[in-house]
Amino acid sequence: MQNFIYHNPTKVIFGKDSIGKLSTVLPNAKILLIYGGGSIKQNGIYQQVVEQLEGHSWCEFSGVEANPEYETLMRAVSMVKNENVDYILAVGGGSVIDGAKFVAAATDFEGDAWDILAKGAKVKSAKPLGCILTLPATGTETNTSSVVTRREYNLKLPFMSDHVRPQFAILDPQATYSLPTRQLTNGIVDAFVHVMEQYLTYPVNASVQDRFAEAILNNLIEIGPLVLESKDYDLRANLMWNATQALSGLIGVGVPQDWSTHMIGHELTALHNLDHAVTLGIILPRVMQYQKEHKREKLLQYAERVWGLSRYDEEGAMDLAIEKTEQFFRDMGIKTKLSEHNIEADVADKIASRLEQAGMTKLGERQNITPKDVKQIVSASF
Repeated sequence: MQNFIYHNPTKVIFGKDSIGKLSTVLPNAKILLIYGGGSIKQNGIYQQVVEQLEGHSWCEFSGVEANPEYETLMRAVSMVKNENVDYILAVGGGSVIDGAKFVAAATDFEGDAWDILAKGAKVKSAKPLGCILTLPATGTETNTSSVVTRREYNLKLPFMSDHVRPQFAILDPQATYSLPTRQLTNGIVDAFVHVMEQYLTYPVNASVQDRFAEAILNNLIEIGPLVLESKDYDLRANLMWNATQALSGLIGVGVPQDWSTHMIGHELTALHNLDHAVTLGIILPRVMQYQKEHKREKLLQYAERVWGLSRYDEEGAMDLAIEKTEQFFRDMGIKTKLSEHNIEADVADKIASRLEQAGMTKLGERQNITPKDVKQIVSASF
């Protein structure tokens, strides 16, 4: 196992009616409530939050997109500055929380805030923030990561900073009851691929991380189809907690990580506005197949422990594990072929070129996926 430092100070408040505990964790500060398209007003969450904000000075910013747009977020930054906001409260799914993280960082940033994304400029401080999660998927509620889109440049770029880790995360599984099937599907697949990016690499004898990762994968395979059919509280609670743990940092410490599927997927979203989870469902099986020999030991372990396959025929076990992974995504409702999204074959060249221009010429846990390899992976996705 590799050396690591693990520290996750986000306070998680989990369970039924946990939004009612919001007032106990909010500071005495001027608060910006930031949310998305307004669904929280339709499902009653907005009113619950407003009740908890009684006695606080606050303002609100709405309209954060499903892939949070840089231009939108910079308007929120202006509001934070003009209204002398001290604290940011994000209410929504991963996009809203990611957006709030960028707002928190950009407000304090000296210089052009775009440099945080485009140049990897260091975030030295940020406005403190907390969040209420309404869509289990990304795990951003307890981590340091954020992804932001800039539509005018057709770019979707990540950044990371300890300064933007939420101070608290309220997780009420009841908030998922009003979610449409598409968002539930995306959440399940997103969480699954997050685990795979940290797990399906090469062995470093990290048995705790491996077993935790396999447990999350098995859980998602088991409850995924059921979640789409039922509003059972326990199913939704387990989905929410699995999605959080998929990217809380715990299963990723001390192990190599891949993330090539995400880097390629981000380009598909930027170019064709596909849902993030859809791009992951398209690309991951192709990365698994293309990198089969480099991932051989962990792929066999995955086949055996997650899908219950025998190692007697190693080649057959690996191929079947990849097939079962893609079929799981399809069972969740994801169209896993680019041709099913009316995307032309020249997208392979475009993505390879864009990654090369961005300096991302060595992807994967072994840094052995070049733009040429990316072209092959994307081409195989038709």
